[in-house]
Amino acid sequence: MSRAAENYLLSLAILQEDGVSPHVSELAGYLRRIPPEEEVGTTLASVSGMVQRMAKEGLVLVSKEKQIMLTPEGHARARDVVRRHRLSERMLVDILEVPIERAESVAHQLEHAISPELLERIEHKLGFPETCPYGRPIYREGDQGIRGETPGILRLSEAKAGRKYVIVRVPDEDFPLLSYLVENGILPGCEIEIEDIASYRGVVDLHHDGVHVSLGMEVAARVRVRAL
Repeated sequence: MSRAAENYLLSLAILQEDGVSPHVSELAGYLRRIPPEEEVGTTLASVSGMVQRMAKEGLVLVSKEKQIMLTPEGHARARDVVRRHRLSERMLVDILEVPIERAESVAHQLEHAISPELLERIEHKLGFPETCPYGRPIYREGDQGIRGETPGILRLSEAKAGRKYVIVRVPDEDFPLLSYLVENGILPGCEIEIEDIASYRGVVDLHHDGVHVSLGMEVAARVRVRAL
């Protein structure tokens, strides 16, 4: 497959994990977060054209409501791309000590060139990790489907003031945002306490280890947490 098609499959898999079956405009919006050097077309015309080509190849279906969904073949191809991408992220962070905020963009360059044999060696060397550095699942060889939302996991924007939570997942495709989260220690495994869900101000105020952090509601909706 082309690099562009692999990036489309990766994006569709991530959106499905978030419970979204996107329309062309939603998919185009997500693709704009992919590093520019990947040269993924993000205009509505280019995205629509790629979706049509992928539909002819049996990778996606477009519903009557214009929602884009992966076919069984699309699921299999997407899982392969996701495995290569997330194991690349783990290798970059855990072995090569690349800063976590940089690993996402570098992984896009590596994912297209890793052979199945090399991927097995990387996975074995890493000790078969369950998640990428940002908390998303790493699929095993032979897994079926793309995982959806996990029971008991909620959006940070849905948390309750005065309660404690642990960060499960953070958005990894937005470099400025990821840099801010890393700087403030908002990463998977971090235990936080909610100070205020200030809908009228459009922010969530929280603290951990003496650090006070405020996140906009849109950002908080992209962070997943679990109650302690």
